[in-house]
Amino acid sequence: MSRAFTVAQARELMPAVLARADELVEARASLVELREALAAGERSALGGLPEAKGLEARLSELLAWFASHGLEVKGLAPLLLDFPSELDGEPVLLCWLEGERELSWYHRLAHGFAGRRRLA
Repeated sequence: MSRAFTVAQARELMPAVLARADELVEARASLVELREALAAGERSALGGLPEAKGLEARLSELLAWFASHGLEVKGLAPLLLDFPSELDGEPVLLCWLEGERELSWYHRLAHGFAGRRRLA
């Protein structure tokens, strides 16, 4: 793990994470809709190829922001983020899933998402 967050540090970062996550979800949905229209040769109120490229660039910027702040992006749809951490002397990942409005879960490294447990 490159950076280890305390639970307090991770929760302090959550307002910025949520803002960027909300933006990512909107850009992702727009890109899917726009790509479908382009593939079908239809017009879209969202624009055309230049707008699609712009959305792709914005998604890339948002994903880079998460990584630059030490978060691990584990999924894009739904957005799944892990904050490397340590609990009781053991390395864990604080786990946030799109739709959650706070950081309340963790899992051991080897257990993955299926091993999520609530933070005390």
